[in-house]
Amino acid sequence: MKWAFLHLTIINKFKFECSLIGMMLRHIISMRDFSRDEIDTILAKAKEFEPIARGKESNLLSGKIIATLFYEPSTRTRLSFETAMKRLGGKVIDLGSIESSSVAKGESLADTIRVIGNYADAIVLRHPREGSARMAAEYSNVPIINAGDGAGHHPTQTLLDLYTIMRESSLSELKIALVGDLKYGRTVHSLAYALSLYHADMTLVSPAQLKMPDVIKKDLKKQGASIRETTNIEDVIGDIDVLYVTRIQKERFPDPAEYQKMAGSYRITEELLKKARDNLIIMHPLPRVDEIDPAVDRTKYARYFQQSFYGVPVRMALLAMAMEAA
Repeated sequence: MKWAFLHLTIINKFKFECSLIGMMLRHIISMRDFSRDEIDTILAKAKEFEPIARGKESNLLSGKIIATLFYEPSTRTRLSFETAMKRLGGKVIDLGSIESSSVAKGESLADTIRVIGNYADAIVLRHPREGSARMAAEYSNVPIINAGDGAGHHPTQTLLDLYTIMRESSLSELKIALVGDLKYGRTVHSLAYALSLYHADMTLVSPAQLKMPDVIKKDLKKQGASIRETTNIEDVIGDIDVLYVTRIQKERFPDPAEYQKMAGSYRITEELLKKARDNLIIMHPLPRVDEIDPAVDRTKYARYFQQSFYGVPVRMALLAMAMEAA
């Protein structure tokens, strides 16, 4: 099944304290597969799961198994999925390093997916090739959850970003600046599309060589998004509610020399933040390199570590919904 959602009546067999909304997920590939109502439902469900993310006992997914297939490095995405699954009473199997798997022998992604689908109830996939998650869904008999496909999509990161904004600021009449590598950064590609559904006022801040791709901007404008572009962060710092900072994506650059030219383009400092609104929050999908001064961590604006925690309840909600549809 290629569709993202199956709308059903309320699911009585969900044994969670709050009644869960009658909507189940199949594959989770791209934010383009979600409507605003569906996103709102997931965010509401994530809030219900927050007590479990903080340690309340649950056996909701007892007997269920997820397989994590990470063809690229990961810390937060991998561990938050494992944490989410285990706190819900489920189990995790891991492909491990690519070098120690059959991938090193030349096994195709399609064959790997076919095999592992016999061992698990859902597969969490990160792969360097854009479009790999959607292709994997064509061969999988269990839900595929896209944990990042090259410079393409990272929908679960976007959902936790939206959840962070909802919990720490507001998605209503939002003014947000997306800063850094907007050309290769898959997190900002997915987030910008989702924010367009909320009619957010977006400012794109990047070096000219790392601007948001034209095809994405055209798409956003079709959605009615308000967009402006600048290379100077000082132009917007005093007029935004959320500052979403990204690192320069070294691993995406075809030419290392070009990366060196772009590295360190922006740095968020306490001095810069003197011009910020009192209610500003700073977000970052992490890992950071040098784009946020560590001194900013102590300020009232920093939310990026809280943001990383919010990945657990959001991924709990997605896992529970996806595996009920398996």
